[in-house]
Amino acid sequence: MIGAMLVQATAVPTLSASLPSLSSSLQILLLMSALTLLPAALLMMTCFTRIIIVLAILRQALGLGQSPPNQLLVGMALLLTVFVMKPSLDRIYDTAYQPMVAGSVGADVALGRAGDVLKTFMLSQTRESDLRKFAEIARAGPFASPRDVPLAVVLPAFVASELKTGMQIGFVIYLPFLVIDLIVSSILMSLGMMMVSPATVSLPVKLALFVTIDGWTLVLGSLAKSFGGAG
Repeated sequence: MIGAMLVQATAVPTLSASLPSLSSSLQILLLMSALTLLPAALLMMTCFTRIIIVLAILRQALGLGQSPPNQLLVGMALLLTVFVMKPSLDRIYDTAYQPMVAGSVGADVALGRAGDVLKTFMLSQTRESDLRKFAEIARAGPFASPRDVPLAVVLPAFVASELKTGMQIGFVIYLPFLVIDLIVSSILMSLGMMMVSPATVSLPVKLALFVTIDGWTLVLGSLAKSFGGAG
């Protein structure tokens, strides 16, 4: 929905009006180049960053190397992102995309409404300290409320907050597996089995524990709840 709306918002006729001196083929090339950056930009404006960081740290804590593979982790993160962002996506569809398709509002208005919805989500997950920091860097403000902060300041502050939150959650998840590694290592040393790699013994223990407690459901469910229904 967002992609279709942004494609229409940045259609070639609009680009032609703003860049009359460029040939149509060059305008199409610039448009397609801009669209290649669209998925990355949208991912950075959603909950994807936090989710993929936590899943990557979880894989490292389990000691599984490249299992699950990166493609599977990214797919899981995308599906959970859609799940968390569904209320926001529904609001964008109802307030921006449908009116634009019906012709009641222009593409610029629809794009602005979609941006406002995403900005509201980002503000709900961004620390005020990060907002103040990037506002100072940009020499912007003061602002009457966080909602008055421009998107150019909100976006880097949101990414910084998500990185910090994701690493905090990952640290909490990593601790139990670290304790298992330490216990296994101590047992092997006390038995004089110093030539045996602790990872060889701790890996099946960690896997058995993780499967027994239904770890994937707990992690994914806790990740979804960590956004507080702000999607």
